[in-house]
Amino acid sequence: MNRRGPHRSASAEELLTTLQQLTARARQEVQLHQARVELAEALQQELLPVGLPSLPGLQTAARYSPARSGLDIGGDWYDGFPLPDGTLGFAIGDVQGHDVEAAAFMGQIRIGMRAIAATTADPGEIVGRTNDLLLSIDSTLLATCTFVRFDPHAGELCTARAGHVAAVWATTDGRSGITQDAGGLPLGVGAAEQYPVTRHRLTAPGAFVLVTDGVVEGPSFPIDEGLDAVVRVVAARASASAEALADEVMQTAERTGHQDDAAVLVLRHKGFPAGSG
Repeated sequence: MNRRGPHRSASAEELLTTLQQLTARARQEVQLHQARVELAEALQQELLPVGLPSLPGLQTAARYSPARSGLDIGGDWYDGFPLPDGTLGFAIGDVQGHDVEAAAFMGQIRIGMRAIAATTADPGEIVGRTNDLLLSIDSTLLATCTFVRFDPHAGELCTARAGHVAAVWATTDGRSGITQDAGGLPLGVGAAEQYPVTRHRLTAPGAFVLVTDGVVEGPSFPIDEGLDAVVRVVAARASASAEALADEVMQTAERTGHQDDAAVLVLRHKGFPAGSG
């Protein structure tokens, strides 16, 4: 039979050397993680707008909360900018993934959509041409999106939706609901996709709220229950400021137990009676 010699205990010097190696490796990993977090924070600051535009009769506000796993960055975004004809464009969307690649893709969508919106006022065409632009760069990522055009002269919102979560609305006279707008496939799925436009007349003061699925879907309850919860919040606070309403809608995301990014975009508007435009 083979016989093993007695086990030799490691010396104090060997243990100290091993400990030093493990400590150095841990320090390197911490420094690498910190560098990635700092990169993520810098990207997030650059890719989301500093502020949102507003007009007389329209207050705007937005909130963003990163995913609870991985880096503090992801593919959710919102945007708002003036259009050449005096209207305002707003967008909200969600790129699959929660990493630097998703954030970079989100930046491409945002920049491309702004450039396209400078050449056409039709929300459906803006979303469709953005979809074709993204397909031309051969990315493997997909994104959902809603684009909204606010026309203060007509007193209406025109929307186009690419596979995105429905919007929520409420008026100060007690009406509220979830939009039933038709839509197309998410961005990056297929070429020449059509995105129908829905017009919403803003005849009474109220709020139009767009969210990403991280706000309304999570381990605690499904998306239908999440949307219903947002409807209750918006209906109860339809006369609140855009900032206050954005804060309260974002709290819904905390109740879902979400792990995803979450973004909220609030358009708080005055009433535009029929014929006022």
